[in-house]
Amino acid sequence: MGAARYAFPLFLLGSIILSAGPLFVRLADVGAIQSAFWRLAIGAPLLLLLVRSVEGRFPALPQGKSALWLVLGGLFFAADLGSWHLGIERTTLANSTLLGNATAFLFPIWGYLVVRRWPTPVAGLALMLAAAGIVTLAGQSASVSPANLRGDLLCLLAAVFYTAYLIVMNKARAGLSALSALAFATSAGALFLLPVALLNGGAFWPTDWTPLLLLALSSQVAGQGLIIYALPHLSPLASGVGLLVQPLFSALLGFLWFSEILTSIDIAGMAMIFVAILLVRRPSAAEPRIEKRVPPSLGGAQAPDR
Repeated sequence: MGAARYAFPLFLLGSIILSAGPLFVRLADVGAIQSAFWRLAIGAPLLLLLVRSVEGRFPALPQGKSALWLVLGGLFFAADLGSWHLGIERTTLANSTLLGNATAFLFPIWGYLVVRRWPTPVAGLALMLAAAGIVTLAGQSASVSPANLRGDLLCLLAAVFYTAYLIVMNKARAGLSALSALAFATSAGALFLLPVALLNGGAFWPTDWTPLLLLALSSQVAGQGLIIYALPHLSPLASGVGLLVQPLFSALLGFLWFSEILTSIDIAGMAMIFVAILLVRRPSAAEPRIEKRVPPSLGGAQAPDR
């Protein structure tokens, strides 16, 4: 009960931490794909050491279906990072923000398809406000152009891969702790990204390790660790809308770090996202709990479980 009570604040905290990721990617002196690889390659041993510190032992290697789910989780997460980093280079930052956060809507849609029931009126309002907020936040500088098409499709593909990653990781734990599951999935993802990072153009070895260390510690260990821990205790709607904290805080970070101007329209978009986040925590926005319709590993506080 205690874990479920604090799940949403922890999920939001994880999303906020993830919002700093693009800053460290920008500061790193390696290629886009290479920074994705180092995020996972540095994060994996850090997570294993954290498991050893918290649980008193290194995690045992998963067996059977659990191992398969974790490998799939690593594959989907590696594909998400690779697609999104490549997309950022080929489209505008606003487009990458708008399309890369499509997971906020894809994940709730998956949840509704699983339970085969329409969202409640309050849940529908939260989704509409979230959509309006993210479009408003990125809409001023977003552009539809043939020159951006390839990058736009890559960012949208990244959102599909991240949705698959969240679904798989919600099924993967099967007796493993959140940290152990994330450590194994991160290790698998690093192995999938290694040949791509070696073959893709761009510097592989950094001269300054600080941005990559901060990227791994913040995004992969702290941010993803909190999200994977909280995920089973939340509805898909709450998880999806909670992810929109990332573009909200990315806009604030851009204002504070790079002196990017926040217009009144930007602030209005941020306010809509904030209201949507408040709405999904109201009892009237409650959705049919997934564990009543499907196996416990797909959601809910009683599951063996971003």
